[in-house]
Amino acid sequence: MKTIHRTIAIIELILVLPASLFMTALFLREVQPLAQTGRLVDWFSHHVVLGLNVFLITMPLAAFVLGCAMVLHGWRSDGEFRRATQEILTTVRSHMASLLIAGATLVAGGILILVAMHMITE
Repeated sequence: MKTIHRTIAIIELILVLPASLFMTALFLREVQPLAQTGRLVDWFSHHVVLGLNVFLITMPLAAFVLGCAMVLHGWRSDGEFRRATQEILTTVRSHMASLLIAGATLVAGGILILVAMHMITE
């Protein structure tokens, strides 16, 4: 059973990889306009059927559906998975304030990095 889960995890990563690469190229093109990522963005815009329909819609949708099906199957058939999920939810509830502080700190750090990068490039 673990082999099936690993295989599906690899398949999902492969399905999401082109869209992730495109989104990263879009971000880098905005942050650093002189980067060579514009070629990738141009390729996606010139190949609408393959770039948009397949790589940005169909493949991520397939990964999403496959992932939802696997989580639902695991939830129904694996009691250990249900128990572990309930333990995680209990732990998250008891430490919610600390987790919110940590999340807000990470978001603030990310915003500061983006602002600094923007100031450097302007």
